[in-house]
Parts: sequence; structure tokens; C-alpha cells
Amino acid sequence: MEDKIYKPMKEKELAIILRVAPEDREEFKSVLEELLLEGRIERTKRGRYQKPEAKRLSGTFIANMKGFGFVKTEGFDEDLFIPEEYTSDAFHGDLVEVELLPRRGGRRQEAKIVSVVERVLKKLVGTYESSKNFGFVIPDDKRIAYDIFIPIEKSMGAVDGHKVVVELTGYGDAQHNPEGIVTEILGHVNDPGVDIMSIVKGYDLPEAFNEKVLNQANRVAKDVSEADMAGRADLRDVLMVTIDGEDAKDLDDAVSLTRDGDLYELGVHIADVANYVQEHSALDREAFERGTSVYLVDRVIPMLPHTLSNGICSLNMGENRLAVSCIMKVDEKGDVKDYRITESVICVDRRMNYTDVAKILEDHDPELMKRDEAFLPMLEDMAHLASILRDKRKKRGAVDFDFPETKIVLDEKGTPLSIKPYARNTATDLIEDFMLLANETVAQHFFWQEIPFLYRTHETPDMDKIRQLVAFIRNFGYSMKVSQEELHPKELQKLLAKVAGSDEEMLIDRLALRSMRQAKYTTENSGHFGLALGCYTHFTSPIRRYPDLQIHRIIKEQIRGRLNEDRTEHYKEILTGVARHASETERRADEAERETVKLKKAQYMEAHIDECFDGIISGITEWGIYVELPNTIEGLIRVSDLDGDFYEFDRNRYEMIGHATGKAYRLGDRIRIRVKDADRNMRTVDFTIADDFSLEDDR
Repeated sequence: MEDKIYKPMKEKELAIILRVAPEDREEFKSVLEELLLEGRIERTKRGRYQKPEAKRLSGTFIANMKGFGFVKTEGFDEDLFIPEEYTSDAFHGDLVEVELLPRRGGRRQEAKIVSVVERVLKKLVGTYESSKNFGFVIPDDKRIAYDIFIPIEKSMGAVDGHKVVVELTGYGDAQHNPEGIVTEILGHVNDPGVDIMSIVKGYDLPEAFNEKVLNQANRVAKDVSEADMAGRADLRDVLMVTIDGEDAKDLDDAVSLTRDGDLYELGVHIADVANYVQEHSALDREAFERGTSVYLVDRVIPMLPHTLSNGICSLNMGENRLAVSCIMKVDEKGDVKDYRITESVICVDRRMNYTDVAKILEDHDPELMKRDEAFLPMLEDMAHLASILRDKRKKRGAVDFDFPETKIVLDEKGTPLSIKPYARNTATDLIEDFMLLANETVAQHFFWQEIPFLYRTHETPDMDKIRQLVAFIRNFGYSMKVSQEELHPKELQKLLAKVAGSDEEMLIDRLALRSMRQAKYTTENSGHFGLALGCYTHFTSPIRRYPDLQIHRIIKEQIRGRLNEDRTEHYKEILTGVARHASETERRADEAERETVKLKKAQYMEAHIDECFDGIISGITEWGIYVELPNTIEGLIRVSDLDGDFYEFDRNRYEMIGHATGKAYRLGDRIRIRVKDADRNMRTVDFTIADDFSLEDDR
């Protein structure tokens, strides 16, 4: 009887059970206990069962193009799931109030939107379509489910195919579309550069600096004078180099290395941007608003004007520059035995690039070794010390997901000429190792002094996802030690090492990555899970990251003995806001960067329709199979395009399985595909499985 009642358990039946007298409830006991666990009912202090009072929370709505969404809110480790029928009229990014829905089994907590507290979306970018007496704009952001109605007199004369910026004047209702006015015409959808500009505008990224900011940058960008150098450590006689990409223009870090017996003296010298960007100045306010430099496929939107970022704050070879130096004495185990953090004046001896340094250290290129003969002993010592630091990081359990980044080469019109993985080498790793050590050293210094500071934190993974991962990897004979509420990063690192080179490597790597949380800036130091560090910060890039610039101010005041009670209180008041805003602008920049990459990948594949390639299955969902090609381009084989059987997604095994044949497609499987379609406007690429006759058709 209990099963009969419990399985359908609609609201009407639940109400009947709750009305049953307490003395007659014994036969419903297990049903009530199940409902209690699910949260569909609650027990009062007097032992009575009742429907729980609806709990209301507020948070940010994150829409999905498939109609459903999520709400990010405090108090929940995981975002609340909003089914499509409960999204109300909320737009992506709106601040909303939600009501929790009863939990269902082991599913994510669901909620429904009961009201929109604040409309965050004020403008958007889309493609204009005209009608006789009005127009519509189809939003580029597919998370916005409605076309925007444009009165003809508010269209600025836009015609079909124009990319436009729209200011929203109304958000619509059940009977009416949202309404807006065209404020800017970016150009026709096919005009060169309009595609990227649409993303710039769509993410509300800053563009040109205003005249006041540029004038101030010009005024402060003076050559380094004797007065500027007074009181600083003079390190101009120390042999040092910059090592960056060939096309880098903002060189904000230099490195030096000497040996003293068994100790290495490693110097990480960072441009003293805070000397030129004073707190509360126009430059500072602009840098805060931007939060970070944004690196799109065809341009860089800098945090600071080029007069600073490519000029006086760039550590150019042979020029005196002001810096903040972290000089560490490191032993053969990679332990920092002593250090000093100081304001300095430096002069870089040689500008080097990753490619040349790698050729020297890996290939022993005779021509380059002769050219840079004076630097060879230092470079060799750097390579040795970097390997020590990397081994130490590995031993403590740091997790390194080695998914390739993408390098895209464009012509002068923005057409992609080539797309390939961005190659890491000894030189890129070397600089990364030294920057990590400097960031850790600076973070520890200020943490132990209990000085208000900004930390780069990375919380432990979502334990529900980790438990799912543990259950899943048992299918392949792997295990991982997990306590009730904690996972040590070394366990995750050991798992990744075990699966390296196996058929299931990509599958398990990606599932492990999905369990990780997003790193962020905080004022409370909660450690960095991915790096397996108790203390970490961002100190090494004040030209392009506002948090680094902010902590440079704290460092300089502490060095100069000016961090009195008033200044300490000042930083306590502002740093929480700085951390929150910096995390938000970082996410915005990351999303915009990803969108420009997806756009150019789709554009590149438009020229390869019907061609065949080998790839690896990188993702499986209810709607299809994602395949990644060696050049990092990813496309979707829709489940409707899987011929010869009816296929269903097995969520527990991450497989797409055919009902009749039992044929299974698994993450990590190698597969040959044909390019079916590519849509730069949707930023999507569609594949089908290549027919046998097409295997030799690889143009």
C-alpha cells in the first residue's frame, strides 16, 4: 500500500496523508520518513507533520539557452536549478527572489523565481530585422529567449543584417516582447571586425580611455629620475632578463638568479605600477572599473593606457625602471630559507622570448647559445631550480590539468588562417614556477603579519561531485581516498597520474575538472586547493590585474612603515569590494575571451564543410556527442544524426548507447567525423560521423 501511495504522491494525496489522525499514521510511517528526507514535509516540535513553509532567497539568475537556468545564492555550495516553467520573466543576470521547491531524490536543489528584484541587463547586442512599421533585434546572447521589439522611429535607420546595440526600455510580459531603442549601429554582420566588436559591446567591455585618464597617464610617465630612485635598493648591476612571448609589449616581470654555495638567490622583479597609479586618481578609478586587461583573439583591451603598460611600467631592456622585488634564497629542496621584499630600481640586461630560451635549454641551439653566451650559466641554473620547484609542487599534491590553450592566427581582415594548440615549453614553465613561488612568498609574509590583504583562493571541490567521481572511476578499476567532507589535492593528482596515457584519460580528467570550483579573490585566506598551498596571492602582474596593483600599495606602505591604524582600517573597509569586483571582471573577461575564440573557430570551419577529420570524444550529453579535433576545435554530433539505431545517454557511465546494437560511444574514444555545418553567429560547429567511403576524403 505504501508503494502504491508513495510512487505517484501528488500534492492532493500528500494533503490527504497529512490530514490522517496521528494514531492512524503507522501504515504511512515509511512514506512520511521518505517525504521528510526529501524535504517535502517537516516535523514540528510537537511531532506533527506539515508542509514546510516556503523559504525565499535572493541571488543572480544564470540563464541557459535551453530555457532553464540557475540561481547563484549565498548559503548553497551549488547553484539552485530553475526549471523552465519557473523562470518567470527573468533575464540572464537579473537579481531575483526564489522559493525553494521540494527536493527530489538525489537531484540538485530546485527553486522557482517568484519575483525580479533588480533588472541588471540594461542593453544588449543583436542583429536587426526590419518589418514594415517596426523592427526586431535578435540577441546575440542566446540565453536571452526573446526578440526585442524596436519602434521604427527608434531604429536609427538600421536595416536587415545590421549589428546594433539596443537599450532596453521595457522587459515585456506574457503578451508582449521586451522593447528597446537602437543606440548604436556597429556595421553589417559580414563587415570585417564587426563580429568581435559585437562581443566587446555585448559584454560591456571598456574601449578607449577618456581624455582625462590619458592626460594623467602622459603626465606621470616620466623617465626615472635620481629622486625616484632615492631610498630604493639599487639592483641595476644584477644580471637579469625578461622572458615573454615574441609579441608581448607589456613586460611586467623580470627574473635574476645567482648562486651562493648551496643556495640560489632568485629575484622576481615586478614593475612598480603603484608608483604611477595613485589611489583615488582618475587612472586608479579607471583601472578598478576595468579590473583586468582583456585578451581577445584580435586585440588587447588594456587595464592601463599604453603610455604606462607599454612604456614606463614595461621593463624594457637597457632602461632604468622602478620595481618591487621579491628576492628569495632557495635551497636544493625548493624551500625558501630567507627572503626580502623591497622597492628597487632595476635595468634589464636582455629581453628574451619563450621560443629562443626553449631552443637554448632543450635543443642547445648553437647560434642562440653563442648569441646569449653571457646568460647561459644563469639560464641553466634557472632551469635546474625550476625543475626542483616543480617536483616539490608535485610532491605536495598540486593538481595540473594539462588541457591545451588555443593559438589563432588572423589575417588583416580578421579571417582565421590557422588554429592550433598553444605550445608550452621549458621556458614558459620556468617563468610560471618562479612567479608561483614569488606569489606564495608574498602571501605568507602578509598573512602571518595579519595585515589586511587580498588572496587568490581556490576552495576544495564540491564533495557531492567528488563522490560521484569516486563511484564512476570504480568502473575502470581506479580508487581515490576521500574523507566525509574533505579531499586532499594529492589524491586527485595521483588519480590523474594513474590515468595518464590510458583510454579513459580524457574522460576522467574532464570529470575531475568539472568537480573543481572557480578560483577567486578574497580577503580571508582559505588556501588554494589546486596549487596545494595554504597561502597564495597575485603579486606579479599589476599592469594587467587590479588585485596585484592593490596589494602593491599595501606592500609599499608596509615597507615604508606607513601602515598605521588608519591605513589598516582603510584597507579593511575597501578590500572586500575590490575582491568581489575583481572576481566579477575576471569572469567577464574570461567569458568574452572564450566567445571570441569560439567565434573564430566556427568561422575557420566554415571553409571546411564536408571535410573529414580524426578527433576524440570530449563530452557526451542527452543531446549529442562533442568531439575535439587535434587543433582544439570542438563540434557537436547531434543525437538525431546518429544513424542506424536509437541512442540514449547513460548518465552513470557517460556513454551514448544504441538500443538495438548496444554500440557505445564513450568519452575519450577516437572517432572520425565529417564537418556538417559551422555557424559563426551561433558560434557552433556541427559534425556527423564519417561514412566509410569518406575516410580517404581528407582534403
